[in-house]
Amino acid sequence: MELIKRNIHMDCMKCKAQTQMTLEDDVIISDSRPDATKLIMDRGNVIIDEVKVTDDHVNVKGKLEFHVLYLAEKGASSAVKCDVADMEGAIPFDEMVFVEGIKGGDSVNVDWELEDLSVSLINSRKLSVQSVVTLMLTCEEICDEETAVDLYSEEPVEFRKKTLDVATMAIKKKDIFRVKEEVEIPGSFPNIFAMIWSEITPEALEFKVLEDKIGIQGELRAFFLYKGEGDEEEICHYETTLPFAGSLDCPGAREGMIPEIRYRAENRDVEIRPDFDGEERVITFEQCLDLDICIYEEERIDILSDVYGVVNEVSVVEKNADFRNLITRSSGKTKLSGHFKCPDEKITLHKILHTTSSLQITGQNANESGIELTGVVNLQIFYECSNEEDKYGVIKGTIPFQYVLDAEGINQNCIYSVQAFVDQITVSIIDTGEVDVKCVLYFRANVYSKWQEKIVEQIVVTEPDMEKMAALPGIAVYMVKEGDSLWDIGKRYYVPVSVIKQTNDLASDEVKAGDKILIVKNA
Repeated sequence: MELIKRNIHMDCMKCKAQTQMTLEDDVIISDSRPDATKLIMDRGNVIIDEVKVTDDHVNVKGKLEFHVLYLAEKGASSAVKCDVADMEGAIPFDEMVFVEGIKGGDSVNVDWELEDLSVSLINSRKLSVQSVVTLMLTCEEICDEETAVDLYSEEPVEFRKKTLDVATMAIKKKDIFRVKEEVEIPGSFPNIFAMIWSEITPEALEFKVLEDKIGIQGELRAFFLYKGEGDEEEICHYETTLPFAGSLDCPGAREGMIPEIRYRAENRDVEIRPDFDGEERVITFEQCLDLDICIYEEERIDILSDVYGVVNEVSVVEKNADFRNLITRSSGKTKLSGHFKCPDEKITLHKILHTTSSLQITGQNANESGIELTGVVNLQIFYECSNEEDKYGVIKGTIPFQYVLDAEGINQNCIYSVQAFVDQITVSIIDTGEVDVKCVLYFRANVYSKWQEKIVEQIVVTEPDMEKMAALPGIAVYMVKEGDSLWDIGKRYYVPVSVIKQTNDLASDEVKAGDKILIVKNA
């Protein structure tokens, strides 16, 4: 008697941990940069340099990179009315995280969230940088569940199967997708003398599984602040949105598979090059998207669920195995608005130059109506005002949100990971020192049910219990009880289900309480 087995690839969470750390430092502005009089915008990014795993501990080394835009102090002889400069720096960290159950040699994925970044001016040459960073560590394994799907036997045995709809792990890997673009500033803008600040933000990314490829499309929102050519070195800004599309090689991928792809927009290179007339008007850049790729395949699998003997005593050894299947693909969007005042009441807002946003989900809970989400949208609104000496500034603010993402069939035991994005953000000046913000929040999630199933691991065949066999009647009439099935009856009397059906002239396996079933042993 031989079990025919099949490996079913499943991903399982071995262990996970989370830690929060505070990073702070006083940073000196380098000698190559002018003195600072006022901070405008800032941004931060966490770089993970090294992850070292030992038993029950993970050592994470990296750095918080920050970038600051500020108003610069002008020299006495300067003809420039208002100057803007930037500076970059980094705060290193070395964090030991307790992760119960992890072993040396395990692979750990480290994700992060920048909870807060605060930059303040100590004096014209020194900044105070403070930040709260949350590190999320997960150790996921690919578990090959060796599942019995059929049985080969030379002796008479009865076996039955159960059909499972499962989402199996087809592909799991990391990769990098590079987007290369170039833009030429409009003819009404002066040539570029020096780039001061650039922001390139991927938006509306969509992933589609194709034959041996992953299709990627989205938009890049690009903002550039530069000094123009000329004696006055005019400060100019240019913003544009660039659609892009491409694909990434992914052997084994097939249409219809389910993508679970998370990304981070990491390194980017921005360069200025001359146009056909030799003037510095073309901006080229390469944006790297670090992809964490999981691709699932929906399959219908018949597994062996039970066996009994007709001649010999046959029993099964079972074990519990974890399975998942997709129950819904959910997406939704909601509008959000906020109202903010400029911190400096003396100025008159003239123009909104650029707005950066980041979305943080602070809570999520599954219930009958869907996934309840709470969080905040953090904003930095870069403006130009009428004061020539203090021409630029920023309004910072947060807008809280609550939203229920519809997810039919979800419960507390389901697995889901919500991706959230800010889209279509607009800022308008409604008064001399007030702005109105409107945006659309977009959410999406694949929701999986997760359960344990008993699978047959081994079959044990022993000689029949002769006393038990002798005690069974050759012919009997069995009264079906609530919950009984033909399988249960056949197993009790060591009679094949097909024989019971033939004896009782039954067209199907369905029986109900009160039915009388004739049992003929060795018929």
